[in-house]
Amino acid sequence: MKRAKAPQLAAASTPEALNPARLVEADLAAVEAKLSRLLDSKEPIIAEICHYLVDAGGKRLRPTFIMLVYRACGGLEATVDQPIDASIALELIHSATLLHDDIIDRGLLRRGKPSAFARYGFGPSLIAGDYLFCRAFEVSGRFEERLVRTAAQACIQLTEGEVMESRFRHNASATLTDYINVIDRKTASLFYAGGRLAAELAGVSTRTIDSMAKLGTAMGLAFQMVDDLLDILGPEEKIGKPVGSDLRAGIPSLPVVLGVERSAELRTLFQNGTQMEGAAFERALDLLRDPEIIAAARRLAAEQVAIARTIVGELEPSPYRDGLATLIDDQTSREV
Repeated sequence: MKRAKAPQLAAASTPEALNPARLVEADLAAVEAKLSRLLDSKEPIIAEICHYLVDAGGKRLRPTFIMLVYRACGGLEATVDQPIDASIALELIHSATLLHDDIIDRGLLRRGKPSAFARYGFGPSLIAGDYLFCRAFEVSGRFEERLVRTAAQACIQLTEGEVMESRFRHNASATLTDYINVIDRKTASLFYAGGRLAAELAGVSTRTIDSMAKLGTAMGLAFQMVDDLLDILGPEEKIGKPVGSDLRAGIPSLPVVLGVERSAELRTLFQNGTQMEGAAFERALDLLRDPEIIAAARRLAAEQVAIARTIVGELEPSPYRDGLATLIDDQTSREV
């Protein structure tokens, strides 16, 4: 497979010498090239929306994670096209969910620019999301049945997680357990699938495959917990959307779940979702920025990072194992 030069993919905070994406640079360039081709369509509007979203960037965290796991598990160069395709399939699924999420949330900004929903409207964005799902299963169709089932199960969990989250909107009784159940499905499921697929394609033992799946779960949970913190801490230019977007949408993010347990005032404000504007919104943000709430959220994210770090430590020493460890640590360093 011809490899193009890889784009700048990893977090800017990572020193160049420790940049995990650099370790799998050629793999990620191959992901990027094939992903771009799959966004094309005979219907120009579909291609335009897909390219508008996917070409806008993003961290490509899932492909980086998958390729590092594959390499760290001793995956062979001769079969590297398989984890590359797995990376593409899961990235397509992830991109489809972004389109659908913005439709559900009426999100007007994505990655610092107007969302596809804001630019193209409900119908075209919905269809483009469906198109990306179809492309994902076109790619994954080459795999053995058990691998396709892993990808399908991730899609099922994503759907269930979206419904669960909708059920808890503006619901101050949502518990930490409820929150974990939601993000385990909405976010961690794709990392879980990525870890499992990469390890299976590398041909390692069942025990290591299960460990890499658990690594994906811990990675995904940590990623979402830090994202929830950034949503209330900002700044907007860093997170690519208005500060407090989840709060305004009534999503029981980690700070909200922790905050409503501590503050009756915040509980009342969160339940009165239709009034979450102006002074009420700013007051809710102030309450969520309580140092104790922030510290508790950071501890929970750090616990998941520690779990992931322990699992990575079980792998044979290699630059790819070190890259995974750095990628995991980068999750907490995204905080401001």
